[in-house]
Amino acid sequence: MAAMEMNEKLTLGLGPMDQTHQDFVDAYNALLGASGQALLDAMDAFIAHSVEHFDQENLWMEKIGFPGCHKAEHDRVLAVCRDVRKRLERGDTALVRQLIQEIPVWFGNHVSSMDAALAAYIQSIGFDTETGEIRNPAAMEGGGCGGAPATEEACHTPQPA
Repeated sequence: MAAMEMNEKLTLGLGPMDQTHQDFVDAYNALLGASGQALLDAMDAFIAHSVEHFDQENLWMEKIGFPGCHKAEHDRVLAVCRDVRKRLERGDTALVRQLIQEIPVWFGNHVSSMDAALAAYIQSIGFDTETGEIRNPAAMEGGGCGGAPATEEACHTPQPA
């Protein structure tokens, strides 16, 4: 399997998010070529990074009232990773290898859809990810991504540009 590379598709112009994406790529790449205990350790590190990564975005979304489907996807991915990790501990390396093949596809799609919408919204309202300050609260009228109401449906309905 080829290493995942940080590229323009994974870079959204929001510094803290872009750095977290780089860290995700690094944690993923540590899984490649590892076997035995090293693979289990790399999976633990990947999960630990993912928890921190997703918690960071989840906190931002909570502070700005962003739709919950993004958090729900984080929760599903973590549940799968934790289940695969348990199976790996019991010796099921085939399943972890399958997960390793799927992660770059999932991550690319997640970044280009959910993370891109979150980054754009954060930037549009002037949300400071470090202080939690919103510099342009008027831009929050309508809530959610793309000015859509902050509902589950908003996450799945394309919004006009």
